[in-house]
Formats: sequence, structure tokens, C-alpha cells
Amino acid sequence: MPKAPLRTPEFVVLFSLTTSLIALSIDAMLPALKAIGEDLAVVDAKDTQFIITLFIFGMVFGELFFGPLSDAVGRKRAILAGLAIYAAGAVIAMTASSLELILIGRFVQGIGVSGPKIASRALIRDLYEGEAMARMMSFIMMVFILTPMLAPALGQLVLTVADWRAIFFAFLALAALVGAWLQLRQPETLPPSRRLGFSPGIIFANARLILRHGPVMAYTFSAGFIFGGLLLYLSTSQALFLDLYDVEETFPLYFAILALGIGLASFFNSQLVMRLGMKPLALGALAGLFVFGGALFGVAAAYDGVPPFPAFMALCFMIFFSNGLLFGNLNAMAMQSLGRVAGLGASMIASISSLVAVLLSVVIGRFYDQTVVPLAMGFLLAGGCSLVLVLAAHRSRAGEI
Repeated sequence: MPKAPLRTPEFVVLFSLTTSLIALSIDAMLPALKAIGEDLAVVDAKDTQFIITLFIFGMVFGELFFGPLSDAVGRKRAILAGLAIYAAGAVIAMTASSLELILIGRFVQGIGVSGPKIASRALIRDLYEGEAMARMMSFIMMVFILTPMLAPALGQLVLTVADWRAIFFAFLALAALVGAWLQLRQPETLPPSRRLGFSPGIIFANARLILRHGPVMAYTFSAGFIFGGLLLYLSTSQALFLDLYDVEETFPLYFAILALGIGLASFFNSQLVMRLGMKPLALGALAGLFVFGGALFGVAAAYDGVPPFPAFMALCFMIFFSNGLLFGNLNAMAMQSLGRVAGLGASMIASISSLVAVLLSVVIGRFYDQTVVPLAMGFLLAGGCSLVLVLAAHRSRAGEI
């Protein structure tokens, strides 16, 4: 007997939890980086940053695979397959005796988490499009944002009662919970009659259409720059808060305050997007990101790279608020023209944007000099480049693929 469609509240909670695996897998690790480095005798403390970046890099590869797979076998099967791979990566990292093995496990986790990430977006696109999709993504983001708000505190709490390996066990348990809930409650949204063949010829032909679609690529690169700025913050946040501002005990609180900016923006976006539209909101948010990123750079330069902590928090909060208006809208705008190839489209959008994000964060992150300047430069660059790309996309008349 076919399952009845989930009511909106359960749907939002389930897919918030599903997508939260990404943020949880990044943010819960932040308090543990120092402990892992000490436990495994890592020579260069900067090398523990690869625990974050290798996870993202794994997603780049997984995202290329799971979109076409979800178009061929259905959204649920693709999500469940990804969860199984993610769980295997958690086991590898949990039992690792060296940083190299942890990095292998994190890479595998990144590949696996691409299943829930990509197939979930395609599933949502099966049910919604345009402003309606942006609104649903905002609802999901409102619940999802609790993860980065709470994850560092949860990670720190785990470290007070157990060692860093217990964090990977928590990842394993959450993957099992999400998989069981999805299997028991969520109906498949892609019927066999709408599925595409999983063959290189079909995939490459559709991929060429997507790559040649100017607006889709513009929104994709824009999303990559925005995510890159956030990833740069995530990879340097521990050093900024602990070394620069010496707020180790209250680090989770300040981390949560900034994450709250994304949550509030998602709430406002869910209320405004149906009335104002995705494009005006995205343009306003990009302008805000550029202005506040420039302000942070200016204040940092005026204070020898280390602005007063209240100014740093206030400007970063507004930057995160701008980001919160962008995440759902940029993805919805990129997906709007991809109804027939939603799975492959979600794959390519996520993979390309993740690659752009990793490159931006790694390149600028290597210039970290115990000041706020590199982070401010990252936000300024992300806002400026994205604004140019989105303005160009808005002038295009390209239709749906």
C-alpha cells in the first residue's frame, strides 16, 4: 500500500535532520580538532583543518554520483545508499589510529553524505518549484540551523564525558535514525515512469545541457562563493575565537549566536519570498554581504587585523544574516530550470559549488596570519563575485532544460 504524503511539519523535521548530517559532521568536530591533534601526535596543528576540508572534498566526488543515481533508482534508495556509506566512514574514523586514517574516513563520510544532500534536494524539487521551493528550503533551514548552533556545544559536551571517538559514534547513530525514519515514513516522489537511464551517454548529454545553461552556472558559482566564505569561517573559527579573542569557554555560545543570524534570515525569507520573489531578496542579501564584508575588512585594517570583539561579532552576525537569505534562494533559482533532470542538476550544482567553496577556503585559509583580515577578504570576495554573477544571470532569457 503506498505511503501517504507526509504533513509539512514532519516533512520539514525529517529533511532538516537529513540535511543536518552535513553541518553536524563539520561543526561537532570543531571542539575536537585540538584533542585529535594531541592524541595522535600531529606535528603541525594546521593539518587538523583537513578533517574539515577532506569531508567537503569527499562531497565533491559523491555529489557527481548520487544525482544521476537518484534519477535512475529513485530518491529514497539514493538517500539510503548514501547513509550506509556515511556510516562506514564514521566507523573508519572512529577506529583510526592515525590522522591519515581519520582523513580517509572523513573522505568516505563526505562521499556518503552526498546521498542525503543531493537526493533530498531532488526530492523537494519533485514536490515544489520556484518560490514555493525557496519557501520550503527556508522552513528546513530554520530547523536545520539548530545544528550549527548546538553542534559545537554537543561536541564539547561529549569531550567532557568521553574522547573524540564518541563523536563519530554519534554520527553513526544519527545516520541509523534518519535511515529508519525515511524508510518507514517518506513515500518515493519519483515514479518509475519518470526515471532516467543510468548510462554515461544520457548523463553526459544532460550534463552538457546544464553546463551550457548560463543562469544555472551563474547561480551555482555564486552559491560556491557564498559557501566558500562560510567554510573559510568554519575552518578558522577555532583559531579566531580561542587564539585571537581568548573565549575558549564561551566559544560554543558565540558560535551559536552567529548561526542564529542564518536562522533568523531563513525565517524572514520564508515569510517574504512568496511576496517579494527570490531574485530581489537574493540581490539585496548579496549587496549586504558585500557591504558588511567590506566593513569588516576596513575595521580589521584599522585595528592591525584584530577588531574589537563586539565589532567583530556585530559585523559577522550581519554577514551570516545575509548568507541566510541566500542559501535557499540561490539553490532554488539554480534548480528552477532543471525539472526534468533534477537529480543530475542537483548533483552538478552541489559538486561545482562545493569545489569552488573548497578552493576559496583552502587558498585564503593558508593566508591565515592570526588576524581577521583573511576572513574579511573571503567574505568581501564572495559577496562581490556573487553579486556580479547573479546580476548577469538575471539578464538572461534562457528557458527550462
